[in-house]
Amino acid sequence: MNAPLIETRNICGFADSQVVATKLAALSHPARIEILKHLSASHSCCCREVVDHLDLAQSTVSQHLKILVDAGLVRYEPDRQRSRYQVDRDALAGLSASLTALVNSCCSGG
Repeated sequence: MNAPLIETRNICGFADSQVVATKLAALSHPARIEILKHLSASHSCCCREVVDHLDLAQSTVSQHLKILVDAGLVRYEPDRQRSRYQVDRDALAGLSASLTALVNSCCSGG
């Protein structure tokens, strides 16, 4: 089940540091980035389709998908005997906005 992380704002307007760090940690593995790329090319995929695309063991892909789901970057839906996964585009856009705000703040010195 997808357990989205609730983003809280601190007084500077940045997303909670722990939330951002958790999402970035989920993106810290090349296979998970490839999974996101693959998922973003379609509405949703089952694990088997990702396995076929990446040529990784199903158990490995399942673990990577679980990390992405737990971080709130990918949505999970049970679909009969197969599970369907899709990119949470709003979550990725929020992460992008948080990183942009952080970089802008650091570069401006404020």
